Amino acid sequence: MTAQTLFDKIWASHVVDSPLQEQARVEALTGAGLSVDGDAGEKQEMLYIDLHLIHEVTSPQAFEGLRQAGRGVRRPDLTLATVDHNVPTMGRDLPNPDPLSATQIEMLRRNTQEFGVTLYDIMDPRQGIVHIIGPEQGFTQPGMTIVCGDSHTSTHGAFGALAFGIGTSEVEHVLATQTLRQQKPKSMSAEVTGSLGTGVTAKDVVLAIINKIGVKGGTGHVIEYRGSVVESLSMEGRMTICNMSIEGGARAGLVAPDETTFLYMKGRPHAPAGDAWEEAVEAWRSLPSDEGAHFDKHVHLDGTEIAPYVTWGTNPAQSVPVGGHVPELHELPEEHHESAERAYAYMDLTPGTPISEISIDRVFLGSCTNGRIEDLRAAAKVIKGKKVASDVGAMVVPGSGLVKMQAESEGLADIFTESGFEWREAGCSMCLGMNPDILSPGERCASTSNRNFEGRQGPGGRTHLVSPEMAAAAAIAGRFVDVREVVS
Repeated sequence: MTAQTLFDKIWASHVVDSPLQEQARVEALTGAGLSVDGDAGEKQEMLYIDLHLIHEVTSPQAFEGLRQAGRGVRRPDLTLATVDHNVPTMGRDLPNPDPLSATQIEMLRRNTQEFGVTLYDIMDPRQGIVHIIGPEQGFTQPGMTIVCGDSHTSTHGAFGALAFGIGTSEVEHVLATQTLRQQKPKSMSAEVTGSLGTGVTAKDVVLAIINKIGVKGGTGHVIEYRGSVVESLSMEGRMTICNMSIEGGARAGLVAPDETTFLYMKGRPHAPAGDAWEEAVEAWRSLPSDEGAHFDKHVHLDGTEIAPYVTWGTNPAQSVPVGGHVPELHELPEEHHESAERAYAYMDLTPGTPISEISIDRVFLGSCTNGRIEDLRAAAKVIKGKKVASDVGAMVVPGSGLVKMQAESEGLADIFTESGFEWREAGCSMCLGMNPDILSPGERCASTSNRNFEGRQGPGGRTHLVSPEMAAAAAIAGRFVDVREVVS
């Protein structure tokens, strides 16, 4: 047999092979005057979907489409809903201050009840960011296909699952059929060898990868993260890397399941148990890419050369090590000059400015990238016994209700509040500038989230992406500093 990648194995095992479906597809395309192989000239295939995650923002139109067509949800038992984007992170016992947010949350509540879908509602302790609660509850498992109407669904690839974001019409299609037609992407190997130094994290690894390949480097590909550095990461670290695959243009990100994966999963509420657990692990062990499997594209990084990163611009590839400076135009490829000049203006930065001279106004700890218990522990270790700079506003938004409870039981919440951080309820929050959790025009934020586009955290807000440790260090200093000097 031909050697297969992890991606190849998952894809092949989920293709719905039905002559009747293929005939219907050909007739539909021919009748519409389209190529049988699709608009892109490539054959599309129908995939079975193992897990469908939904939230309040991209699901209302999908449920309404089902209602108008007189359809139900095909597999409500394989569908899980939560509220995360629009939930307020303070005063949940009070009316939602945003009417639109309140409406979307209420619509999800009604839709899930009508169609028989499980919902982790706003007061449920299991509520949280959809990409955190899936793994937390054991729904996310190796070898699965997982979709959600959210681009950072790639997070779940850390478990060796093929996970990707879909649009609203596709959400409706999955709800109705538990399948989705897709064109198979190419495969890419991102190998990080060696080891990481003190203070260097998974967030720095993925920022270094995106810096190297660019925001379009993974376009049309599924990235498998490999090498000794990736293998040494915790599941939280692997989730951070896979989460930002989309920021490098990739369709999805994957890490092969191993003992670290199994240890994280065992005993979680919806993971297999007893004999079923042993059978599942045996099957999961066959998933890693075969020796000699073909990848269409390769990138390699030496982990010993990776430092803590800070983004300076308005896309995640515009970053430099913390000891560096805002790049001069002549230091960048010519094709990046226009975007760099726009970034200089929006971020109000002068080329050549040392990163350590950039002061901040706000700090945001949270998001589906870095809102897990490990992230909060790491930041608390840096901040413990210190105070947030007097002119900096800092907040912590745990990724789920269970993360919040665990952090409180471990005393992390006390460390943050005593240092001057606000301690909030779980949700997406300032990652995308929701409700009151928003930057004012001109405010500069050290953020542990995943996107630094113009206005991402609020119109005119300026976002610098960093690791939780780097964000904590910046909160203390009021500017960016090398966390390795703080913890050494």
